[in-house]
Amino acid sequence: MIETERINSHIAEQDEWKRRLMVRLRQLIHQVDPGIEETWRWNGPHFDRNGIMLGMSAHKTCVSIWFHKGALLKDPRRLFEPLEKDEAKGMRVYKLKESDAIDEKAFTELVKQAVKLNEDGVKLSEAKPARKTLVVPPELESVLKKDQHAMTNWEGFSYSKKKDYIEWVTDAKREETRKRRIAQAFQLIRDGLALNERYEKQ
Repeated sequence: MIETERINSHIAEQDEWKRRLMVRLRQLIHQVDPGIEETWRWNGPHFDRNGIMLGMSAHKTCVSIWFHKGALLKDPRRLFEPLEKDEAKGMRVYKLKESDAIDEKAFTELVKQAVKLNEDGVKLSEAKPARKTLVVPPELESVLKKDQHAMTNWEGFSYSKKKDYIEWVTDAKREETRKRRIAQAFQLIRDGLALNERYEKQ
């Protein structure tokens, strides 16, 4: 009760727009699971369920919600901010400025995932975050789709093999170089070879 009162006072002291966001975020968190407990930690409101889960903080230009196991959460709506070099391992943050509206559905889904991770006892060290989705350059994808054999080989390649090809093509600065690499990549892929095997083929 003391913790809740402290959080109430903290929110009440904020500017109107921050107060509005914090009140609504707090409501959404508890709507996901009434068993979520409030606590005061690291000079700010925290929300726990079977362990530490979320933190909320108010800053000069934004309100932030920290997900302590955010690296393990699926974030299709990309609520999380791009990672900073000094950001704590595994944590991810959702920031809202004065003009922003809360994406309530997407935020609620993130909280549900966070609750489930803690219920299952998942530790950051026990699970790897989802790998970044690979985006195939349109020009490469186009030539692969025109050749069933090449496309079949491509689809059978491992994540790392595909990543090597994609980075090699997209790293080309000049259009001429890019076209040449796409042509070379197509032939190698059709032959079922990884990019690092191109010298062995020569």
